[in-house]
Amino acid sequence: MTLTGRKSLHERIGEVTERIARRSHDGRARYLERVERAASAGPKRDRLGCANLAHGFAGCSSVHDKALLREGVVPNLAIVTAYNDMLSAHQPYEHYPAMIRAAAREAGAVAQVAGGVPAMCDGVTQGEAGMELSLFSRDVIALGTAVALSHQMFDAAVYLGICDKIVPGLVIGALSFGHLPAVFVPSGPMTSGLPNDEKSRIRQLYAEGKVDRAALLEAEAKSYHGAGTCTFYGTANSNQMLMEIMGLHLPGASFVNPDTPLRDELTREATRRALALTALGNEFTPIGRLFDEKVVVNGVVGLHATGGSTNHTIHLIAMAAAAGITLTWEDFSDLAEVVPLMTRIYPNGKADVNHFQAAGGMGFLIRELLSEGILHRDVKTVWGNGLDAYVQEPHLSAEGSLSWQPAEAESGDESVLRPVTNPFLTTGGLRVLDGPIGHAVIKTSAVAPERHIIEAPARVFHSQEELQKAFRAGSLTGDFVAVVRFQGPQANGMPELHKLMPPLGVLQDRGQKVALVTDGRLSGASGKVPAAIHVTPEAAVGGPIALVRDGDLIRVDAVAGRLDVLVDEREWAARQPATADLSGSAAGIGRELFMPFRASVGPADKGATIFSGLAA
Repeated sequence: MTLTGRKSLHERIGEVTERIARRSHDGRARYLERVERAASAGPKRDRLGCANLAHGFAGCSSVHDKALLREGVVPNLAIVTAYNDMLSAHQPYEHYPAMIRAAAREAGAVAQVAGGVPAMCDGVTQGEAGMELSLFSRDVIALGTAVALSHQMFDAAVYLGICDKIVPGLVIGALSFGHLPAVFVPSGPMTSGLPNDEKSRIRQLYAEGKVDRAALLEAEAKSYHGAGTCTFYGTANSNQMLMEIMGLHLPGASFVNPDTPLRDELTREATRRALALTALGNEFTPIGRLFDEKVVVNGVVGLHATGGSTNHTIHLIAMAAAAGITLTWEDFSDLAEVVPLMTRIYPNGKADVNHFQAAGGMGFLIRELLSEGILHRDVKTVWGNGLDAYVQEPHLSAEGSLSWQPAEAESGDESVLRPVTNPFLTTGGLRVLDGPIGHAVIKTSAVAPERHIIEAPARVFHSQEELQKAFRAGSLTGDFVAVVRFQGPQANGMPELHKLMPPLGVLQDRGQKVALVTDGRLSGASGKVPAAIHVTPEAAVGGPIALVRDGDLIRVDAVAGRLDVLVDEREWAARQPATADLSGSAAGIGRELFMPFRASVGPADKGATIFSGLAA
């Protein structure tokens, strides 16, 4: 115990952090050297040629802003936006640039939209050809962010992004300009609609042919009914949790609903805070210094404590690499053993993120984890030094003034959010699996304990459409492990296979023992069916998952951390890997443009990124 009565840092948290730091030493040192070199040169705008600078402020609608940029004595804030109005979570961003410009002007500064990046809605493309482009879009977003910042007109940046690939891509891009301060600005979740478990029930009924398309569409429309993030705890809301626990959001900003006075004032305050962090002031905090090994570990801890999306076993590795830090699946697994699961948010429970926010939200969660030494307290954040500042929540007075008050001392609903001393589970519910089939991850926090070990014959498929066809034909009888391969990054972009869940869920509910083994991904919303995902090496490069045949006895063991095929060793060694036609159904919608990505992308356990060498 410390002198103040708070527990010192948990031994395992310290060990894993130190291990990451040792492993990353050379890469991190090279990265920081680049950051310091760029930071020491100071703002670059005043050294641009006259024609360059004139181009930079020509589009300013305000004569006042033009004059300030011409004189070069005030901060200029870059706005990098992922706005589009098809993606519900990003629709509120339509008016943010004007709000940010006005707040910057009031602070005596200037703000400009530096650039826009694409924002794919995985909900729209789920199960469709466009999903093949989803993961690759993260790296496109990173490149687009770097292009936006390359004009050298800016002293800091705010990033407008929420959803699955968008936030990781923005972070990677921001870290490539690590000498600039960065504040991430959320727009918040939509209000609660049709409960997520009811939506899931209707999906299963539709899969069984018991309700028609009209009934399914009605349920979906009642669930996804307005502007804001989808309310289940998938990758989008996991992103928001990460940005706050890693100190890149303002305290308590993540889960305030869109288009409310508090949401808008938090956006204005984020603008003011970004301006305060520039090299022109006294609190210079570039993102490259802030985003260190301790911050990365805090992110992994937050993911485990909340039962967050498995997509972040890929994204966090790529984000860390962009800062010269090498994070591995073993780090995830070792941390999961000591981080308790403190929340039950769909698909890990019935509540949604609005219920989590009402029960105490991020302020309660962070305070509880700090009290047991499970988070690093001594980190840099956009709010200042130390994570203690995040043990509070924002409030708006009747007069419209923003202030922060201590987070709730007790959970408002222990069916949703529990104290660290009384968790739902004592571990984070994520395991790394190893065995002759390969290296994989499995999320167990939403899986019933009796299904943590499944041993059954393999049914092999080369697409989720093949499995769905077999389900409709009634041929998926008895216990089985569905092996869905040629779904990795080099095969077809590693799409999410969320449409596997309704049929597999139906079969599980009928009493069959089922599990999934795949080199693809699952949506962060997937839950109750045991699934060994992200299998690497993938089938497209001849990984052993390509050796599996129909009828092979497969054992998925989340308790022992094993992914085994119970086949004679000599027979297994003599097999030749299966092949598949990888021309893909997505031809004609841009797939050809992504050929260089598939040719150069790294494996899942290295972040499935074309930037695989960043932390080397």
